[in-house]
Amino acid sequence: MFAYINCQWLEAEVMDVIRLFGAEGETFGHYFNYSGGKYFNSIEYGDRFFDFENYADTLDEVEFRRYAKRFAKLAFYSVLSAAKGVKFPYGALTGIRPTKLAYQELAAGRDFKELFRTMGVSEENIAHVAEVIETQKEAYDDCGGQDLFVSLPFCPTKCEYCSFITAPISKTAHLVDGYIDCLERELASVKGIMTRPKSIYVGGGTPFAISESRLERVLAAIKSLGLEGVEYTVEAGRPDTFTRAKLQLLKDYGVSRICVNPQSFIDGTLVKIGRKHTAKQTLEAYEMTREYGFDINIDLIAGLADEGLADFEYSLKTAISLDPANITVHTLSLKAGAKLKEEVTRLNVNGIGEMITLSRRLLKEAGYVPYYMYRQKYQAGGWENCGWCKPGKVNVYNVDVMEERADNVAVGANAISKRVFSDEERIERYASPKDIPTYIAKLDKIIEERTKLFSEE
Repeated sequence: MFAYINCQWLEAEVMDVIRLFGAEGETFGHYFNYSGGKYFNSIEYGDRFFDFENYADTLDEVEFRRYAKRFAKLAFYSVLSAAKGVKFPYGALTGIRPTKLAYQELAAGRDFKELFRTMGVSEENIAHVAEVIETQKEAYDDCGGQDLFVSLPFCPTKCEYCSFITAPISKTAHLVDGYIDCLERELASVKGIMTRPKSIYVGGGTPFAISESRLERVLAAIKSLGLEGVEYTVEAGRPDTFTRAKLQLLKDYGVSRICVNPQSFIDGTLVKIGRKHTAKQTLEAYEMTREYGFDINIDLIAGLADEGLADFEYSLKTAISLDPANITVHTLSLKAGAKLKEEVTRLNVNGIGEMITLSRRLLKEAGYVPYYMYRQKYQAGGWENCGWCKPGKVNVYNVDVMEERADNVAVGANAISKRVFSDEERIERYASPKDIPTYIAKLDKIIEERTKLFSEE
């Protein structure tokens, strides 16, 4: 990969750019230097040398490293973009939170659009980020407090694109009761932490994959924390797991928002990705859910299986016709641990840019506005995932998690608690084990370590 590199702490950053172009198997040389506010990057590639010089005032070590990473990535992007004849929608920006970078620039009194242009971000995407920031205003200004995340990592089957720890519940059913025992203990342990609750999010997996009685145990444990009146989301998930009894339980326990996640309304696609439900079942689950008065989110994925633009357009128009409060459009991504990652090493989805562009146009025409976004490595075409909402239906939890504006108190396997020290611009995390038996075995330590995270000054 690198014939030589004189600054090892820049390697991870430039590797993100190299992966973007699928150039992991090629050889590079990289020499970095800094002097008097000038950042020098020299790259050897394909028997040629390319030299870049950038200038920026730096106040401290943190800012110096930030600029060094930024300019190194831009240098590699410039070389590879010219060599491959390819430009990506977010240019040399490879981070998962473009909006957070934009906020940092705005806080420093600078127009983020200038930085984004420098980094090669398209004007379309600069405008898109600006729209997200505009929609976020109310939720973003409410900084601080705590969001509660509860992990229920059980699913009917595992989709080919999924990297979560979920396994078919037929194989994990013997673990469910013990797992919920642990959730009850964990939830009891965070009561003193949740002093300024903002939202609750029960995620999966597919929370509806467990029985009504077990689901009620989880909901009752959450209720015991006394967090009434906050935004409350359950990512119910697969339409083939919905029942009226489960929906009534959620209504009785104060849930305000439910996710119905078809990913596609094309039956052939659902078969290919490992789902055991039909588009008709999604429509039935949606209509059943609407009777209970919840705000509903629908998830779609652009680039699934062999879908083309017409297939994605059909799913998108079907979702819009249902008039949910929120529609989230994901771009297919290769994730470690997913079956899809084992089968292919690089995504090449024809028309993925057209799919995302179409989603933006049709959703805006239907009255939706973009309210949060994030990106992932190995994402088709270098695009993004974006949540859209009807005016007034911003999901606070999603904004807080993506923009890191509040503590995240997370319980369950593979749950990552996060404490935000806003006055120090510092974030500390604590991750629970991914494996369910390991999580159960280490519960006492998990409770101890998380309590320590939120109690230390």
